[in-house]
Amino acid sequence: MTATDTLTGPRARGARDLDRLSLSQARRTALRAQGLDRPRPVRSGPVTMRHFQQVIDRVGLLQIDSVNVLARAHLMPAFSRLGSYDPALLERASGRAPRRLVEAWAHEASYVPPETFRLLEWRRRAYRTEAWGSIAQVPGEHPQVLADVRAMVADLGPLTSAQVHERFEAQHPRTRTEWGWNWTVAKRVLEYLFFTGEVTSAGRTSTFERRYDLTERVLPPDVLAAPEPSDEDAARALVEIAARAHGVGTLRCLADYFRISGARARPAVEALVEEGTLEPVVVDGWGPAFRHRDATTPRRASGAALLSPFDPLVFERRRVEDLFGLRYRIEIYVPEPKRVWGYYVLPFLLGEHLVALVDLKADRQAGVLRVHAAHRSPVGAGARDAPAAPEDGAVAEALAAELYVLAGWLGLSDVQVGSRDGLLRGDLADALALRVLHPGR
Repeated sequence: MTATDTLTGPRARGARDLDRLSLSQARRTALRAQGLDRPRPVRSGPVTMRHFQQVIDRVGLLQIDSVNVLARAHLMPAFSRLGSYDPALLERASGRAPRRLVEAWAHEASYVPPETFRLLEWRRRAYRTEAWGSIAQVPGEHPQVLADVRAMVADLGPLTSAQVHERFEAQHPRTRTEWGWNWTVAKRVLEYLFFTGEVTSAGRTSTFERRYDLTERVLPPDVLAAPEPSDEDAARALVEIAARAHGVGTLRCLADYFRISGARARPAVEALVEEGTLEPVVVDGWGPAFRHRDATTPRRASGAALLSPFDPLVFERRRVEDLFGLRYRIEIYVPEPKRVWGYYVLPFLLGEHLVALVDLKADRQAGVLRVHAAHRSPVGAGARDAPAAPEDGAVAEALAAELYVLAGWLGLSDVQVGSRDGLLRGDLADALALRVLHPGR
């Protein structure tokens, strides 16, 4: 815990009067806030837009990631909370007017409600310090291309970056010699316009390309007509969304949800405490934190879910370590010999524990969901006050059931534990393979 996690002022000084939560209570509060504290409801019909909207209302944003080894990251949080659903719900919510979701730089690239989009104007104005160099430098390096692309999108949008690049191919040919994204000049200009809010995504193509259009043609008219919030009001609103989604969290947690600096988040938290929206609490083994006034703590957590590496419950890794006792890192960019858990590893939530880590791949050619590795999560200090974690057999049985639900949602016919050559990796792999082959054993 650092000094940035504490506040000054009259509400902060009465520390001895603060409510105390055990780590177990804090975990259950967080799981309830995220809609992960209980089994998914059994429905007689398909998941509807109303159900999908309830997830959005809870989590506040969906982080976007293009890796498709399993399912794109922004599709997974709804699956984790709703079970099998039609991804076309997200496409409809973000690609048809009036839109329920739009793209913005929030917690990295994200889908957010249109009202939240307006709360991020301060970031767009501060692109020189908020955006990375290749975007921030566009006005100085490519002023004419910038003007031409503005006019092109205004006249012809929505357009993909490939369509815009065709116009500039002769002048600025694509190169593949640079490290990283190797963006074309057209793509860099479009991303500058996207970051600064002049354009946004009107939807995605079947190959996941953004279709850039003027923001004024994408946002709902009532959102466009609303007055722009002050920077202070925007920060308070963003922190409250984060607090509602977290249930309970430190200043660091609340700031990270929308990647707000501590200097911007701290006065927002202080104002929310003063008005009674946030309540300072002390979490045993964690330290000073803040609970949203609407947060509740269930007597027990009984849900089960596979979580994307970018799920809102786990994308702030320090919070995961402090609350759940798990040091979790994504290893996509780690050389294979140095990986600990695997390439695309999902935590498995069972009750209030993150009990397992599974490296998954949708092997679409073979029609199977492949488990490349299955490990029991190492127990850390954050789990010390929780009820005893389930035995391997119970974890494997619950995980096998969840894997079959996931496979069905992905249109895969089977689950196989092990690589194509049959190699089993991880201390949970044998138990899981047995349950996959012989359910109930």
